[in-house]
Amino acid sequence: MQENTKVYEANRIITATELKTNLGKYLNEATQKKETVITKNGERIARLVPYIQDFTGYLLAKEEAVDYQGQNVSYEEFLHISETIEARMEYINGEIILQASPNSFHQDVVGNLHLILKTFFKGKSCKVFLAPFDVTLYKKDIKTPDVVQPDLLVICDGETKIDDKGRYSGIPTFVIEVLSSSTQSRDMLDKLNTFMRSGIKEYWIIDIHQQKVLQYTFTDYDLMNFTVYSANESLSSYAFPELSVIVKEIFEE
Repeated sequence: MQENTKVYEANRIITATELKTNLGKYLNEATQKKETVITKNGERIARLVPYIQDFTGYLLAKEEAVDYQGQNVSYEEFLHISETIEARMEYINGEIILQASPNSFHQDVVGNLHLILKTFFKGKSCKVFLAPFDVTLYKKDIKTPDVVQPDLLVICDGETKIDDKGRYSGIPTFVIEVLSSSTQSRDMLDKLNTFMRSGIKEYWIIDIHQQKVLQYTFTDYDLMNFTVYSANESLSSYAFPELSVIVKEIFEE
């Protein structure tokens, strides 16, 4: 949150009584891009900040979103929060997970994979999607869904399973996550379980540090096979056997 502190460093701290008495003065200072912090009984209760369209709104939303990180909420509460706060977030096992911004190499890898998949599925009925794209998944025998944003996914039922808000509530055939330090444990544990228990056929985890691909295949909501592929090996998809990738090409910059 250091970036927010720099933007919103307070110019003065006043009491609520002083604000009521001199509201016009502090509103005028806000138009001059000055911030005022308001206290009551010695505690900070509010801030009067200048309105800077889009940029300020984004930072305020981002700051508010941090308050929800790791919070256990109902699915209905999550939907309300995700529609209110301008931040990328997932909902796994009843918990809100904020999504950090990826680095440039992560984006290079995602871009390479997207080009490979886009080329392969051109003219076919299945379609490739990139994050951020909400995917609502129902795990077997669990009523409350998870909502995730895989880096890449292939869906074959989008015509009937994408709602008017652009959210997908079907079963992807194939999903891919590119590991980062902030998502590694979640991608390899929580999401693995979610994908397996929701009926997905195939899951690739891309390890950008070791330049390897971990391929998981599922059947009947259980793990069927797990294989690790290194840079010089060729990887074929289980769900789409004609799709073959030389692993090192995924990591080309």
